[in-house]
Amino acid sequence: MFVITGVTGNTGSVVATTLLAAKQPVRVVLRDAAKADAWKAKGAEVAIADLGDEAALAKALAGATGAYILLPPTAWNATGIAADRKLKIAAITNAVKTAKPKHVVMLSSIGANHASGTGPVASLHALEVELGKTAVPTTFLRAAYFMDNWAGMIDGAIKSGSLYYGAKDGLAFAQVATEDIGRTAAKLLVESAPKGTRIVELAGPKEYTLADAAAAIAKASGKPVGAVSVPIPAVVQSLVGMGASQELAEGMGELTDALNKGLLQFERIDVRGTLSLDDKIKQFVK
Repeated sequence: MFVITGVTGNTGSVVATTLLAAKQPVRVVLRDAAKADAWKAKGAEVAIADLGDEAALAKALAGATGAYILLPPTAWNATGIAADRKLKIAAITNAVKTAKPKHVVMLSSIGANHASGTGPVASLHALEVELGKTAVPTTFLRAAYFMDNWAGMIDGAIKSGSLYYGAKDGLAFAQVATEDIGRTAAKLLVESAPKGTRIVELAGPKEYTLADAAAAIAKASGKPVGAVSVPIPAVVQSLVGMGASQELAEGMGELTDALNKGLLQFERIDVRGTLSLDDKIKQFVK
């Protein structure tokens, strides 16, 4: 039985549907019981648990051959983020200790080798450390920047003719589609588990710049879109203006600054996805 968390998001849903298509037994973990019927119709078992609920999550993980685990995203207007991350990391880790699945694939991130200075990625470093102490065989799937992150900027870029982001001009950085993350995680789950822990670094077919993203939007929309690199304080201010909490905005600013400083680098790339940035952007342009 493969237990999959995060199925209401982009990566977890791909993991679950990929495994179901391969006729593998799947149990999905949901917070909302109202969404259970749709997954049952696809052939999955359903467990109801919040990832911050240690007992419920341990029950959901019981008997798992493999489990796909992620740290759920922070709400846009969240405060007290550090305390929330700490509680969820403890709940996930203790549930894994109790249930002892035969293999855990954890969605981590490029830059998770750093304990600090990387905004929200630092929490993934902490989760890696704690899962590494459980003695449960674990694969840390360190994924590149999500191509899907451009989606929220596309309409504004088309309307204004400019794609604003904090990445430095000319900086090519690793990016990957969530479809490739989900398919890779599914493949790792059905393969033999490592004896201890291992790191798998996942990127897209090539690295892309801010200008590449702007060009992809222009190509898909048929309208001119230029790339504009903005200072980190402006990134933070813009996010707050869009309704983000100051705490979340500052974390994202630190993450973007880490990108510019070269902290978000792979030591090697183990797997390259197949979906290009052009093809991913096409999905979001209406």
